[in-house]
Amino acid sequence: MLRLAIPIVLSDLGWMSMGIVDTMMVGRITPDTAIAIGAVSIGSILFSTFAMTGAGLLLGLDTLVSQSFGAGRRDECHRSLLNSLYFMVPVTPLLMAAVWWCVPLFRLFGYEPALLQEIVRFTGALIWGMPPLLIYFAVRRYLQAIDRPRPVLFALITANLVNFAGNWILIYGHVGAPAMGSVGSAWSTFAARVYLAAVLVAYALYHDWPWRLSLRPDLARIGQLFRLGYPAAGQITFEITVFTAVGALIGKLGGVPIAAHQIALNTVSLTYMVPLGIGSAAAVRVGQALGRGDPEAASHSGWTAIALGAGFMSCCGVMLLLFPRAIGRMYTTDAAVIAATVPLLATGAAFQLFDGVQTCATGALRGAGDTRTPMLCHLIAYWVLGLPLGFFLCFHSGWGATGMWIGLCSALILIGVVLLQVWWRKVRELASPVLPRQSERVAVKS
Repeated sequence: MLRLAIPIVLSDLGWMSMGIVDTMMVGRITPDTAIAIGAVSIGSILFSTFAMTGAGLLLGLDTLVSQSFGAGRRDECHRSLLNSLYFMVPVTPLLMAAVWWCVPLFRLFGYEPALLQEIVRFTGALIWGMPPLLIYFAVRRYLQAIDRPRPVLFALITANLVNFAGNWILIYGHVGAPAMGSVGSAWSTFAARVYLAAVLVAYALYHDWPWRLSLRPDLARIGQLFRLGYPAAGQITFEITVFTAVGALIGKLGGVPIAAHQIALNTVSLTYMVPLGIGSAAAVRVGQALGRGDPEAASHSGWTAIALGAGFMSCCGVMLLLFPRAIGRMYTTDAAVIAATVPLLATGAAFQLFDGVQTCATGALRGAGDTRTPMLCHLIAYWVLGLPLGFFLCFHSGWGATGMWIGLCSALILIGVVLLQVWWRKVRELASPVLPRQSERVAVKS
């Protein structure tokens, strides 16, 4: 598990570090630090809401490619990747249009004019990174499912260098470029995403691509990708949109609360990257084991991933409690923003363990072909419990941004407990003697 998970985890950390570096570098823009950070926060969350929905539609590749690879059917792996790219052709412009359509809605939240203007400028540039980003997600899932995560790690490490250099040039106006502020950060991110897609596509073509593979779209396989992917996309969308809603609502409180929210969100998102990578490895290992007809190995892989994720996130919770101000100072020197960040990080510490459990359990269930249960769990916990509770505490009890975070914390605790129980039940199903026939129905069909 660790041999596969560590490169994936490092890749996810490399992915997250781009957003962290963007926030840190725009956080040095003076005198409008809070406005710059707030625009990057809200614009990035809006973009990610739709981009990660597209990425979720591609999560069916974890199941299809890993089970085909475990069964020794490499041609099926190639066909799944090719048809996932066909699948994204109509989806990508729809997602871009959705982002652009949502931008004017920010006027309804009563943001201060300077913050609203910067959000519009930042998002208008960031949107062009959607096509290369979805290509990157598709090829990445394919490479991970065939036990080739290292090229992804190389691409993300070097892409961070591209992003940092682009930020330095475009945000501050070095090397003769105009100082574009937060918009320069968006264009730098676009360049890094084009680079990511180009590197992974080049590796996939060079590594083992069968040039005689038929390029005809396979509608049945696309349909199978959709059936597996739309619940995963729904789960991701419910999770991201609740953070989008939280960020939008906190933005009504002013520049300092939304800047503190962005810093705390970046921090807990960074810790989340580790169980997310472990969960991706769990999906691959569980899927490969089921493809081989080995349910015992699938069970061991799932429990191993959950234990690793829970252990790491417990340590992260302690660190968030011990060093909140030091974390805040990494992003900004604004004392008011740092002070507002401290209670949010304390709330984030409370849900770290449960976030680790639910993320790894979701990955294990995805490898077994169950993407619907996590979707329903996230929908109910976030939108029926967490967001209403957070709204009440924030605006009616006077707890401000901390109240919104307590609502999120309650939802994550519930999700972690429920999905742990679901995986335990799935393990019992895996041990049943009819599993090979059930697995065969879940696996790739020629």
